[in-house]
Amino acid sequence: MPTDDRILRDQLVEFLRGGSAHVELTAALKDFPSELYGAKPKGAPHTAWQLLEHIRFTLHDLLDFCMNPKYVAPDWPEAYWPKNGAPNSKDEWKACAKAIQEDIAEFEKLAGDPGSNLYAPIPWGDGQTLLREILLAGDHTSYHLGQLVMLRKQLEE
Repeated sequence: MPTDDRILRDQLVEFLRGGSAHVELTAALKDFPSELYGAKPKGAPHTAWQLLEHIRFTLHDLLDFCMNPKYVAPDWPEAYWPKNGAPNSKDEWKACAKAIQEDIAEFEKLAGDPGSNLYAPIPWGDGQTLLREILLAGDHTSYHLGQLVMLRKQLEE
């Protein structure tokens, strides 16, 4: 295996940003109607707001786990899913989306930094590596953004 892992790091950053086979955050949220933030089609488990806030909370939690030696895991699943079906305002929706973008950018910095050891176990974890957490952050975000896009399509029918 080559000692220069630049290709891997570049591909991790691309994965985190979305695109290719994954929807990108800005595209998923573009012109999202505010009247649909708290709407839920029959049989759907979550509203658009709950999905977006879940993405934000979980992404931030993963980042905190990677960087904070005093990390304490929130209660699962209660802490990870908002109880409110809708944000209090359009500004809260926008702030949530901005926070997601900021945390993705932090993960991109970690992924792209040759000084970040992708393979070493995180000392306060149970064997997790930075590589695993970056993949988890990208995969989790992509999965729920896909749900958000599908939910919007159902609501706009």
